[in-house]
Amino acid sequence: MTKKPDYAVNGGKLRTNPPDYFSKQSGIVWRKVVGFLETKSNVIRVDSVLVETYCTQYEIYRNAYMHIRKHGEVQAMYDPVQDMTGKVIEHTFKGFKRNPMTQIYSDSIKNLTKIGSELGLSPKSRQELFDGLTDGDDQSATAEIMQLFQGNE
Repeated sequence: MTKKPDYAVNGGKLRTNPPDYFSKQSGIVWRKVVGFLETKSNVIRVDSVLVETYCTQYEIYRNAYMHIRKHGEVQAMYDPVQDMTGKVIEHTFKGFKRNPMTQIYSDSIKNLTKIGSELGLSPKSRQELFDGLTDGDDQSATAEIMQLFQGNE
């Protein structure tokens, strides 16, 4: 028996179950995104890396957001003041520094936006798909495409 090439497994479609190494949060996003993509786009099995990246970036975004909620966008910095024996007797306020999680949060949002656009997960990217498939004169083709994306039969 010959083995199918990877792109042909599952009929060339994305798998419905998330990869085994995904966390619970990434798996939830995987199921939602794959369910949408299977009905609304031309994403196929070879695009699974993009979908995986999107799901894991979403988890990073959520984790960073939760950390920021708990610890704030900025963190106070203090310098220890010691007596002559080396014992810390107080702390003097030095200022604030940005919570490093804000950069991770920002980067993950940029990545989600970029990957989501490539997968057709944003309204703008879906509209660009419609514009690219018609020449502007064929209103019936546009209507057919709009019905396909809206789930109307």
